[in-house]
Amino acid sequence: MFSRETAIEVVNLSKCYQIYNKPHDRLKQSLLPRLRALMGKVPQQYFREFWALRDVSLEVKKGETVGIIGRNGSGKSTLLQMICGTLNPSRGAIKINGRVAALLELGAGFNPEFTGRENVYMAAKLYGLTEAQIASRFERIAAFADIGDFIEQPVKTYSSGMYVRLAFAVIAHVDADILVVDEALAVGDAVFMQKCMRFIREFQKHGTLLFVSHDTAAVQNLCESAIWLSHGQVRMTGTSREVSESYLQFTLQEVYGEEAKLISVTSDQPAGGTASEVLTVSPRAAPVVDYGAVASVRDNTAVATGWKTGHAEIQSVSLTKLSAGPHGIYQGGERVRMTVRAKAHGPLEKPAVGFLLRDRLGQDLFGENTFPFTDRTPIRIKSGTTFEGVFEFRLPMLPDGQYAVMASVADGDRYDNIQHHWMHDALIVNVTSSKIRYGLVGVPFERVELKITDD
Repeated sequence: MFSRETAIEVVNLSKCYQIYNKPHDRLKQSLLPRLRALMGKVPQQYFREFWALRDVSLEVKKGETVGIIGRNGSGKSTLLQMICGTLNPSRGAIKINGRVAALLELGAGFNPEFTGRENVYMAAKLYGLTEAQIASRFERIAAFADIGDFIEQPVKTYSSGMYVRLAFAVIAHVDADILVVDEALAVGDAVFMQKCMRFIREFQKHGTLLFVSHDTAAVQNLCESAIWLSHGQVRMTGTSREVSESYLQFTLQEVYGEEAKLISVTSDQPAGGTASEVLTVSPRAAPVVDYGAVASVRDNTAVATGWKTGHAEIQSVSLTKLSAGPHGIYQGGERVRMTVRAKAHGPLEKPAVGFLLRDRLGQDLFGENTFPFTDRTPIRIKSGTTFEGVFEFRLPMLPDGQYAVMASVADGDRYDNIQHHWMHDALIVNVTSSKIRYGLVGVPFERVELKITDD
């Protein structure tokens, strides 16, 4: 029985396509089986069946975030299209409790001949908004998409990135109860990805999210549970970590073939393991692994979003190299200085400045604030005073991709404070040619060795 606490219920859902080897077989199929039946003969079939989805059942509770993973052709997009109502199932049932908004593959939902404005009105009406509601929200939608005058141009002239910007802007403003996001977000740039992830994380507080991705790290980060589809059927359900790890093992086994057999390993070791010696290394030891990363930093403060109270304001954010080497080029491992410059427009009793470096999913990789300093050395700042937060550290090695630096200025202590200026995407860090292979960040290993030991 469909519960009020259930957002999506799928029961024995299947989708079958008829595959014809020749165009004229379609005509045969529409005429000859009926004629043979009238003649008392067994009807002949002129197509072969392809089951994109077969007997899939699942239930998603209100407020849950569920990831869907699987290889290309596994039935993910077919399932989403049927949940969104753009594709009819061959058999089975779907029950939806709430308004669904979806960002599916590129090209779905917009008329390429219409302008961006016309498509916004058309799409929003399909989601159930009235003309007056759309008109009152249009400026916010346009600001979120941030495609400028292109919103008055036909969508067929858009780049893939512009298309996704407008499509996501619409679904972010239709008051959806259920949000469905496919791989389309992967084409966005760093600033827009950060904006989308902030919206998604805020939406997760009250809405239901279906998130489809090949990026198992993203699924684990965003989703509580996950569903693994394979050849149109549910292969596994469970926590996002369990499903992602099993999927990774399966895909690696397919790559290895008969060369190696992967066997699942479980551990009887209690949490925490056993005590081990503390490893100490010389702080001057040179890294022994060449990661070869090249990073550049772009100042984005002029167009960065966020919020202000008017009591204090960030004026600039900069990253400078303290180690030797070409100016403006970073490889990771070198000493750098992050400087956040701000001005007080009113007195600050306990000022604090901080920053965070975030990846494309909005995950906080690292950061710091001046609370450790001001706890020991309290500083009071008068109105009109300019001040700086200065942070010197060794820059981690980062995998390829784009990263964003958030900066803030606050007043108070670490437990009770007011953020007077919070600036998203103050700096954009673009990393190319990185040889980082594992994890979110790399560290400068000072010893990597393989030894033979005889016990």
